[in-house]
Amino acid sequence: MEERFPQPIFNKSSPINMEKHVKIAFKDKLAIVTLNRPEKRNALNAAMIEGLQHALDEIENNTGVKLVILKAEGKVFCSGADLADIKKMQGNSYEENLEDSLKLKALFYRIYTFPKIIIAQVQGHALAGGCGLVSICDFAYAVPEAKLGYTEVRIGFVPAMVMVFLIRKLGEGIAKSLLLGGEMIDGKKAAQIGLVNEVFSAEELDEKVLAIAEKLAQQNSGQSMAMTKGMIATVQEMHLEEALNYAAQMNARARENKDCKRGIAAFLEKKSIDW
Repeated sequence: MEERFPQPIFNKSSPINMEKHVKIAFKDKLAIVTLNRPEKRNALNAAMIEGLQHALDEIENNTGVKLVILKAEGKVFCSGADLADIKKMQGNSYEENLEDSLKLKALFYRIYTFPKIIIAQVQGHALAGGCGLVSICDFAYAVPEAKLGYTEVRIGFVPAMVMVFLIRKLGEGIAKSLLLGGEMIDGKKAAQIGLVNEVFSAEELDEKVLAIAEKLAQQNSGQSMAMTKGMIATVQEMHLEEALNYAAQMNARARENKDCKRGIAAFLEKKSIDW
């Protein structure tokens, strides 16, 4: 079975100043993507979603990049959907609203299945769709004072796409508590329930996340991480025997990979390897 990495549905030919909403920088084997709309608390609008898709395009095509750090400018990581934009769309037809919703769906699905590891660096509050972004990243690290939560029910909205990933991540019980309660929790509580991996002080967040990313890039095969991430997303949709058959196929395929051949040879020869 082939890994599935969906194509983005936005119009690639449309003009966009990516730097206005999303910044991208490269450091060795890392790509650093920054939400750059601090004056709007990094709320997700169509331009930011498109900017993130363009950034992912550039990163996916860069064979030198193994990991991505997703961070944000300003005091807030991401406040969720831009409610001013949604208010303007309330007069739209169902078909028009669905077309807009599918763009966010495509972004979330692409991040979740992206063939490179993505780490969320949460320096401030992450609410609603912003907390959804945190949920779908492979690793997440936050400051203890950050507030995280899915607050859609408080304004008569629904945490629709977020719940699909959150139930997978935390299970139905915790997901119901967060999604139906609409309560915000701090970074420490988020780490206790598994929403984020760990908390660091604001002063050390940059340094700690960078060190974790660099360690992953140095110690682990990019091919292996990509295959493992893809399998984690895929096996959950399968029955047991189907999943095991798929796993056997991927096991056999992995043995043919260049990284596997290098890694096993280095291990047997007791040599270190720099991925």
